[in-house]
Amino acid sequence: MKKDAVITLLGSSGGVAKAVLSIFNKVIQDQDDPIHHVLIKTRFHLIDIKQKELSYFESFLPQLIDRITFHEMNLNDLKLFKKHLEQTNTELVIDVSRADSVEILSCCNEFGIKYISTALESSLSDEAETLNDGFLLKERLRVYEENKNTFKNTSAIIGSGMNPGIVQWMAIDLMNKFPFEKPLACYIVEHDNSFYENPTLAQKNTVYTTWSPDCFLEEAVTSYPMFVKENIPIFLYDDVYSVEFKVTLGKKIFYGCLMPHEEVFIIGRLFNLESGFLYRVNDHTTNLIRNHLNNSAEILDFDKKLLDPSTAPLIGEDLVGVLLVYPDKERFVYNVMNNQNAYAEYGTNATYLQVACGVYAGVASLLLDSIDNGAYFVDELLLNTNSQYGTYLKSHMPHFIYGENAKSDGSLLQRMKPYKQN
Repeated sequence: MKKDAVITLLGSSGGVAKAVLSIFNKVIQDQDDPIHHVLIKTRFHLIDIKQKELSYFESFLPQLIDRITFHEMNLNDLKLFKKHLEQTNTELVIDVSRADSVEILSCCNEFGIKYISTALESSLSDEAETLNDGFLLKERLRVYEENKNTFKNTSAIIGSGMNPGIVQWMAIDLMNKFPFEKPLACYIVEHDNSFYENPTLAQKNTVYTTWSPDCFLEEAVTSYPMFVKENIPIFLYDDVYSVEFKVTLGKKIFYGCLMPHEEVFIIGRLFNLESGFLYRVNDHTTNLIRNHLNNSAEILDFDKKLLDPSTAPLIGEDLVGVLLVYPDKERFVYNVMNNQNAYAEYGTNATYLQVACGVYAGVASLLLDSIDNGAYFVDELLLNTNSQYGTYLKSHMPHFIYGENAKSDGSLLQRMKPYKQN
C-alpha cells in the first residue's frame, strides 16, 4: 500500500469503531508506532447508515478529525458502495458493521481492495425462514466458506478482533512454546465482570453488556451450546445458560457458559482438537437470563443497554485467553484489561479496546506485511503467511500472562455442571 493511503471504515458510529479510531488517533501522535508513517498521510472515510454528530467524533479524534470524510449509506446498496470505493480510491476497508461479510468482501475483491472484519455477518443466513436460530453462526460460516476461494484479488483478514482474532494468536503462540506436546483440547475463555461503579444505576429487567446486547443475546439465548470434537460441531440440546463449565487459570477460577464462536470451528479443524468458548459476563445479566430460562422470548424483549463509560463510570475488567488441556496438566495465556484504564487512555470500555487491538494488529499486517492474496482467519494468517500480527498486537496490548495448572479438569463434558437455581 502506498504511503498516501485511503481507508474506509464501515459501521463508524458503533463502539468498536470508536475504539479502533481512538487507537489510530494515538498512532499518528507516536512516531515509534509501526503504522505511524502510513496513517500520518492517510485519508479516512467513515460510513454508517446513520452517523453520529460531528461533535461526537471531535471529542475523541482531535488529531484525526481533519482527515475524515463522513458518509451516510445503507450498505445493502452494493452499487452505491462500489461507487464509493471507486471514487475515493479506497485501498483498505475496515468492516465493523453488520453488513453482509461476503457481499462487502466481494466488492473489495472486485477492485483489489484489502479487507478486514471483526465477525461474520450473512443476510442470507439471517433471513432463511427454514433455519433454526440456534444454528445461525454455523450457517454464516458455511456461506463464507462456499465463497472463500473466490477471493483471489484481495488480501483479507476475517475476524481480527478479540475472539475471533487475538485468541487464535494466543493459541498458536502457546502451542509454539511447547511444539513437541500436542494438547487434547483448546478452550477460549473469557470472564467479563464489567459493571457500573454505582450498581444502583442498573434497572431491574435490563440486559447489560460491554458490546452489542443484541449480538450477545443471539449467542446467549437463541443459540445452543456448541463445541467441536474430531472436526465435528456438536450442539447440546439445551439453553446456553442452563449449564456451566469450570475454568482454572492458576489462582483464577470461574464458571463460563458454552457459546458458539467462529474461532471454535477454525481452531478445532486446523489442529483437530476439542474446542469451545467458555464465557461469563456480569452477575446482573447472568442472573437475569437464568431467572427467565423458561421464557426466552421474554429475555429478548427486555430492555438492553451497553455498558458505556462515557455515560456512567465502570468498574471491573475483561479477561480473555486460551486454555490448552493435556492429559495431566493445563497451560494458559490471557490478557486482562481494566475498564477505568481503558476509558482514561482510549475513551472506551475494556472489551471494545481488546477488540480494537486485534483490529489494529490486522490492519498493521495488511499495511506492512507482504500477504498473498486470499481470505484468512487469524490462525490461517499466522500459519500460511509471513504476518507479524503478534508483534503488532503488542503495540497496544503488551501484557499477556502465561501459566500452568499442575492437573487438568478434563474435557468439556467432564467440567460441565448443570446450573441450579436457588
